[in-house]
Amino acid sequence: MGRHDRLLPGLAALASVAGLGVSVYLTVVHYSAIPLVCTSSGAVNCERVLSSGYAVIAGSALPTSAAGIVWFTVSAALAVGQLSGRGVPLLTLLQVAWSALGLVTVLGLVFIEIVMLGTICVWCTAAHALVLATFLLAIAIWQSATESARSMNTRPMRK
Repeated sequence: MGRHDRLLPGLAALASVAGLGVSVYLTVVHYSAIPLVCTSSGAVNCERVLSSGYAVIAGSALPTSAAGIVWFTVSAALAVGQLSGRGVPLLTLLQVAWSALGLVTVLGLVFIEIVMLGTICVWCTAAHALVLATFLLAIAIWQSATESARSMNTRPMRK
């Protein structure tokens, strides 16, 4: 795996680690008395979003940010696995599928924020943007791998 082949999975790993940081922060805030660093009025109101019934998974006490911790951890592991060079085709396919699942979830969460709550959370938006970035990087990695495989199959054989 060349330097260029490592760039996209490296960026995907970086985006996942950043998302993990955001998710851990939001989970810590959820379970502690640490004040949330965000505006609490107007169109951007993290407190309103994070204290709504939608901020927990299916009415449980588990915050959606905890699911973010799991999602970003798996995403980072897939990206690091791609960097290792072993099992890359399978890991690339899994990363695309995992990222698509994350993107569908994000679309639902953005709908809830904008339509149902009428406000957005900057921290949530950062996590959503990182999921989108990971999805786009996964697609780019997949396309690059597909093109590489195609070019290897079409090279003339040497005599």
